[in-house]
Amino acid sequence: MQLGELLTASTIQQGADVASKKRVLEVASEMLATSVQGTDADSIFTALLNRERLGSTGIGSGVGIPHCRISGAEHAVAALMTLEQPIDFDSIDGQPVDLICALIVPDDGNDEHLQTLAGLAELFSNRSALNELRDSQSDQSLLSNAIRLSGG
Repeated sequence: MQLGELLTASTIQQGADVASKKRVLEVASEMLATSVQGTDADSIFTALLNRERLGSTGIGSGVGIPHCRISGAEHAVAALMTLEQPIDFDSIDGQPVDLICALIVPDDGNDEHLQTLAGLAELFSNRSALNELRDSQSDQSLLSNAIRLSGG
């Protein structure tokens, strides 16, 4: 699935004012919970945090893609945030993160999970796409740019 297919108006936040990785995961969990039946923000937060403990999902170039599987989720959902200030995310390149794309997929969605992560990694390796997302001035423009850039 393309990023644009995974987002809704309630899973977008431009200029989030968060100061830590933990808080990013909390905010992302709250956003994702609005789009997933059968689970809550606390369950999503715990799953994202547990996945993050296995190794950072900071992929470099200022991007973090925290992700996990959630039992009870019927389909994949993403939350996209730009951050007011970059934060430490233990990224592979050591750089702070200012663009977050949190992803949850159904517990049995292994192939979908891997394909979606590969698509996100490809999108986020495009410097001009990153710049356009970062330059978004509102939630709506961030959503529009994400849909257009992902071909969704």
